[in-house]
This record gives sequence, structure tokens and C-alpha cells, in this order.
Amino acid sequence: MKSPGFVFYRIILLSFAVVFFFGLAGMLGLVYYYGHDLPRRLDLTNYQPPVVSTVYDVRGRPIGEFYHQRRIVVPLDRVPSHVIQAFLAAEDARFFTHKGVDGFAILRAFFANLRKGGVREGGSTLTQQLVRGFFLTPERTLRRKIREAILAYRVETNHTKEEILHLYLNQVYFGHGNYGIEAASRDYFAKGVESLSVAEAALLAGLPRSPSRSSPYRDFFSATERQRYVLKRMLEEKFLAEAAYQEALHVPIRLTPAPMLNSQIAPHFVEYIRQTIGERYGFDPLLQGGLQIYTSLDASLQLAAQKAVRDGLDEVRLRLRKKTGSADPAKGEVEGALLALDPRTGAVRALVGGYDFSLSEYNRAVQAKRQPGSAFKPIIYSAALESGLSELSVIRDGPLNYRMAPGKYWRPQNYQNRFFGPVTLRSALAHSLNSVAVRLVGRLGVERVIRQARKLGIESPMEKNLSLSLGSSSLSLLELVRAYAVFANGGQLVEPLFVTRVTDRNGKLLEENGPETKQVISPEISYVITDMLKNVVQSGTGRAVAKLGRHVAGKTGTTSEFRDGWFIGYTPALIAGVWVGYDDHRPVGDRETGARTALPIWLGFMTEAGRESGSEDFLVPEGIDWLEVNFKEAGYPVPVFENSLRARIPIVSGSKTAPPPRAKAEADDGDLSSEEADPE
Repeated sequence: MKSPGFVFYRIILLSFAVVFFFGLAGMLGLVYYYGHDLPRRLDLTNYQPPVVSTVYDVRGRPIGEFYHQRRIVVPLDRVPSHVIQAFLAAEDARFFTHKGVDGFAILRAFFANLRKGGVREGGSTLTQQLVRGFFLTPERTLRRKIREAILAYRVETNHTKEEILHLYLNQVYFGHGNYGIEAASRDYFAKGVESLSVAEAALLAGLPRSPSRSSPYRDFFSATERQRYVLKRMLEEKFLAEAAYQEALHVPIRLTPAPMLNSQIAPHFVEYIRQTIGERYGFDPLLQGGLQIYTSLDASLQLAAQKAVRDGLDEVRLRLRKKTGSADPAKGEVEGALLALDPRTGAVRALVGGYDFSLSEYNRAVQAKRQPGSAFKPIIYSAALESGLSELSVIRDGPLNYRMAPGKYWRPQNYQNRFFGPVTLRSALAHSLNSVAVRLVGRLGVERVIRQARKLGIESPMEKNLSLSLGSSSLSLLELVRAYAVFANGGQLVEPLFVTRVTDRNGKLLEENGPETKQVISPEISYVITDMLKNVVQSGTGRAVAKLGRHVAGKTGTTSEFRDGWFIGYTPALIAGVWVGYDDHRPVGDRETGARTALPIWLGFMTEAGRESGSEDFLVPEGIDWLEVNFKEAGYPVPVFENSLRARIPIVSGSKTAPPPRAKAEADDGDLSSEEADPE
């Protein structure tokens, strides 16, 4: 017969067995009930989280970012040990010993919260936090916690601790749009994760628990309180010695917000890249795929361009206020744009689409179509040179009177309504004589001039009448700069180059672009036009540029009633164009010509841009002959505005040079001075 003690002992054991069995069965039931629809095998090795796409300038400097989540993935071997230890101390000190769920941490958090009368601590492991961010919602329910534990265990069985830590540090949210330790480090301290101090690492490690409440930008006191808690935990877990703890505790935290790249360096350019790449690859890959976009822009030149545009427009606005006594903000301020590119490659080096991107995202360098006025004339003159004329060909500058309809006449005028009689093409272009341009278009034919514009890369619709000679057809600054680049580049048309290379997040090359050129006019014609435009700068409407002290060719442009001001100028290495005007096309102001509004901006930019380039002259092609000319002695017309009677003139071999009037009274085929003055 068994003793009562033995029977009691068996009853106790049986009771424990029953409890254990039903407890285990209940647990398995819960696991099945809450986890049957969860994936059995979780492989996160190939998981690619949304990451930032970055735009770089020509020297590899970041100038823009595109993202849904601002995340920059960093490998674990780049994360210092004290940064890892800060996160372990703050969130999961037993990370390397548990299997996804830490029962000890759960009990500790339970009793801590019981003592404090509320939920102040959590028992979730880093693995649980990771799977919550990947697969679950942040709702606080028993169902979510059980599913979270199940997933955490399954992740731990398929991944090493290092893999999980790598995923966690690149996934966790730090507030202000920053996901992952690298993005947070750059945003809060303007440095990479490898440069974080212990004090800075502790501050960042304290953020994931409550990114908004603990944000140092919103509540610095709360952030540093949480930081001190993390440092204390690092001391308790023996991650820090007492001396290191005391040092980190007293190091002042200096936040250094990272610059808002998209709005500070080249906002209109970066927005143009966003639209271009988004249309090419899709906006989701752009905002989530971690594309690396390398561009032709030079950030140094870009900053010089932005300063020049700001300073120049400030000067124009101040001058206009002094003229009118007031300004109407409702109508908008006078605006401007600048675009610079390398004429040899088409690489866009600087682009300013307006005074302030935050006030207006409208890109006036690319999107706006405005009348170029006299800035269109070099295109006409290039067609005239191709017809066999030269700089020394003579044409009459005099009144014109075109009957448009009964009782309606078009009488193109020169600036200040002055005419100078017979002039050489060289003088006519230098001083932007309108009647000469009209006569040239009349002689060449409108269709011939339009074909010439198309050859030079102008794609906008063009007026098929003589008003084309005065730049009546609207086009973009980009188009006009590209056309002038043909003259700077020996007659070769270049495709504007914005994006040089694009790679994906893994470094795979998606596209690579280089210069695209096409010979559209002869090197000789382009050189003669360049020489004529150098004369514009030396003695004509662009002579203010001469102070630059370099070999420069350029042309001003002003439209009727001073609505648009232009200056396009170039050296052998760089061409830049500037436009100034109102968006609503109203006049800028009396005598606000391109020489007064646009040229000073161009000069301010090129003064800075020219510091790094030489002062080389334009290359002379083989088919150029030279004439040493004394205009007065040879009998050429010398208008009162000419400040030099001698010049060395390039002539295309075989071209027609108009005989000086003294030598021949009647004009031959090369002399345009006998043209009808008043066609009606």
C-alpha cells in the first residue's frame, strides 16, 4: 500500500503535467491561430528598402535628393561598435543571447511599468521591432504582439544576428523623414555614421522609441534626457567605463542640420532632373530605388550664377522702384534666368530658372518662351555670310515703310530712331541696327532664315514674315544659348547635356551619356560670326563686357517696349545666356535694355566663372583670309559711332566683299547699298 505522501506527490506531478500540457497546447493553438497565415520561412537577405536617389554635380558633390523615405543604406562594418552598443543598451541588451523574444525583458518591463503606473518601458527585442516595421501595423493589441513574436522567432532561425542588426539599423525611423542610422546621422549632425561620437550615438539611439516626442529639433530637453538614459544603460551593461560615461555625459550636443540640397544649390536644375529621370524610369524607382544620378552641373559655377542673378535682379528692382516710386507686389517682381554650358560638349554647367525657387518653381531658362529681339540677329547674319557676304559687305541703314493693310504700315525703327546710311555688316551687327536686319531678311528670304535657325537647333515655331528679323518669334533661353554655341564650337551643334550617368542602388550602369555634336555650318562661317560678335563687345552694344579682359564674343537683345532684355556671350570654354523680364510680358521700364538688365548679370557670373579658366582666343580655321583695313582710307562708310578706323578682318576664302563706295559708284552683286529703301 502506497503512502499518502507518495499519492500526494503523484497528484502534484500529474497536475503540473496537465497544466503544462494544456498550457503548451494552448500556446501552440495561439501560435497556429495567430500565425497560420504568416510566412513560414522569412528570408530578408534580398530585401531592398526604399532608399534615397541622389543627384551629383560634375565633381561628385551631392546637389539633390529624391525619396519617399529618406534612407541611405550603410553596411554594418561601417557602423562603429559604440554606435551599435548604444542601440543595444537602449533597446535590447540581451540581443545576442535570445531567439527573437526575450522573456526576461518582458518581465522586467512589466514590473517597471507596474511601479510607474503606466507603459513607460517595452519588452520588444530589436528583431520584434524589425518585423513590426516590415510586416505589421503599430497597433497595440495582443494579436499583434503574438504575431510579432512568431515572426521574430522565424526571422532569427533564418538570419544571423549581424544580418538582423544591419537590417534594423537601416530600417528604423528617426523622425523628420529620416530612416536608418546614416540618414539620421547626416540630418542631425551633418556627418556619416562612422564619425559619430558616443554622446551623439546615444542621442540617436534614444530616438526610435518616440521619434516625434524625443526630437532634439522640437524638444531638446526631452532628447537629452533620453540620451542620458541611454548612456546610463551603456554604463550598466559595461559598454562604457565610468570615465567614458562621465565624458560623454558632459559633452555638449551641437546639432548641425544638413543643408536642404534640393532648395539650396541648384533647385531649378534639380527639379528639371526629377522630371526628366522620373519620365524616363518612372517616379517610383526615382523616389524609392536609390538611383545615383550624375550630372554635368558644376556646383561652384552654379553658386556664382545664383549670386549673379540675385544681385543683378536686386539692382534692376531697386532702379525700377526709384523710377516709379513704388512697386505692386501683386503683379510680381521682374524676373530673370541664366544658363551656362560648355560649347564644346553641350554640358550644362549652371542653370538658374528664377530669383527664388521657393517663390516660383517656374523654370524660365527652359520652360519660358520669349521674344529674343536683337539677340536673334547673329542667326540672320550667319545666313548672310553663307550666301557669300562678308563683314565688309555694305548695306543701307535707313527708314523702311511696309504696307501691311490699307491704312496700316510697319515702320521698323532703330534704337532712338537714328539711321546712319550705308554701313558694313560688321558695324550694323555691332550696333544692332534694325533696318539692316530687315533688309537682310528681305534679301535672303524668310524661309532661308528659318532654315538657318533650324540648323542651329531652334525648334520653336517661327513667324514667317519680316518681323522675324527683329526677333519676334518666341524661343527659350536654352535654345538661344545652344544656337550661339554653334558659333563658339566651330560650326558644330551640340545636344545640351544634363545627365552624364545613372546607376542603380547596386552600382549597375543604367545609362551613360557623352557629347553629341553635328557639323551644321562651316568652321569659317562660325569664326567670322564670332569675330563680329567680338566687335559687339569691343565697340558695340556689349562694350561693358570689355572690362572682363578676356576674349569674349556676345550680343545684347531688347524687344519692343523693353519687355525682354538678353545677353548671350561666350569664350572658347564657356557660353552663358541671361534673360530679364516680367512673367506677364509687361514692359520692364524705359531704356531698360538688355545692356542694362541682362549684361551686368552675365558679367557678374563670368567674372567669377573665368577665374578657373584661361584667356585663350578662338581657334582660326584654315579657310580664313585676313584683310588689314583702314576704313576711311579705303573708302568704306564709317558711321559716327565707330571708335576705330583700323581693323584686321577675317574673310571666308571665296566670299564676296563689297567694294568701297569711293572705288565704285554703282553697286555690283556684292554691294547691298542700292536696295530699295521704302518697299510698300
